[in-house]
Amino acid sequence: MKVPIWSEEVSKGNQPEILFWVGCAGSFDARAQSITKAFITILNKVGISYAILGTEEMCTGDPARRAGNEFQFQMMAYQNIQLLNGYQVKKIVTACPHCFNTLKNEYPELGGHFEVIHHSTMLQQMIDEGKIVLNENGAFKGKKITFHDSCYLGRSNQIYDAPRSVIEALDASLVEMKRCKSNGLCCGAGGAQMFKEEEKGNNRINLERTSDVLETGASVVASACPFCNTMLTDGIKLNEKQEEIKVLDIAELIAQSI
Repeated sequence: MKVPIWSEEVSKGNQPEILFWVGCAGSFDARAQSITKAFITILNKVGISYAILGTEEMCTGDPARRAGNEFQFQMMAYQNIQLLNGYQVKKIVTACPHCFNTLKNEYPELGGHFEVIHHSTMLQQMIDEGKIVLNENGAFKGKKITFHDSCYLGRSNQIYDAPRSVIEALDASLVEMKRCKSNGLCCGAGGAQMFKEEEKGNNRINLERTSDVLETGASVVASACPFCNTMLTDGIKLNEKQEEIKVLDIAELIAQSI
């Protein structure tokens, strides 16, 4: 894919309008890479001035801080802030709520002041402004879709409407789980749980959440977080429902409908 790199754009005398922060999952996880590709496909089609940091991008430090390594977090954050300020980055978009929350709410106290938006909000804005034109007979027209609220998108940042507006724009039937919005249930990966063994309990959280999905009768469960996507995909597979239910990011829903 043709993806502009910030340093290369600057060397040509260009200053991209938006930095797309890809994140560790979007860079290295095979499943999340397709979310990155879907979002870049949309950005290229719309013709927005953007670039990525490429090999200069480091982890935001979110997992380190959640796991209790504050020193490691601050070291990573300072390096990132120095780089971003050096490039005079003003606006950042990311498809990962963990990166979004850290860049938006935790970097300012360390000197990183940027306008940070989540890709669900940006997709909604582009649909509302008519920049994204969806096919009339899109792939998801009339399909039952349920949406899983990521903790860092929902409860931490009160973003509930944007992803739902994106789904409704597809002419799909949005069905809510019993536990949704401010009462949503975690997928089980937050707080650095993605990177460690789980503690003993009666049930795995992602299986508990998958049971909520199955109750809706939806054929698609949409998420807006690569971590949630992984946990829900595992839950669907363990229930042997992967033929009936697809787990897709909202960027993938849009990319398949334009």
